[in-house]
Amino acid sequence: MLAMSLRRPQLQRESRAIRYQGRQPASEESSAAARGASKKSDTRCEVALRQLLWRAGCRFRKNDSSLPGKPDVVFPRVRIVLFCDGDFWHGRDWEERKQKLGRGTNSDYWVAKIGRNREQDSRHTRELLAAGWTVLRVWETDVMNRPASIVAPILALLDERGHRRPPATSRPR
Repeated sequence: MLAMSLRRPQLQRESRAIRYQGRQPASEESSAAARGASKKSDTRCEVALRQLLWRAGCRFRKNDSSLPGKPDVVFPRVRIVLFCDGDFWHGRDWEERKQKLGRGTNSDYWVAKIGRNREQDSRHTRELLAAGWTVLRVWETDVMNRPASIVAPILALLDERGHRRPPATSRPR
């Protein structure tokens, strides 16, 4: 499981909203298409992770909008939240990705957009930690490529915190 770095670039703020001054999407149509094509919940990564946790006997809430960042998986009794972060949208290997984006089309917009996403991730993590939650963040490619190595430490933490789940022998098939 990889944790995200908490170092985030600082962006200009006007009132409460970020303004991408001088940065525009290629067109309103392309911007709307990109937003529509980007799923906000039930991504393949999230579904795969939830299925593995469910099969292991874990019971949880999903996409709890009452918590900062609307975590993908929530274990309320043991106060653990889990985010499945997409590699592109959440800036995995940010320095390398930023250089690649800088060489592409509309680079100022994309670097600022993903930088803002990273800033929001950091803020949501801080808010949840301050409220007494344990925050786990996993990368989509890790879940898809190495699911067992991602789920095992999550299950160990849940067991340590006393999350009730049935013994392996009593699970229905």
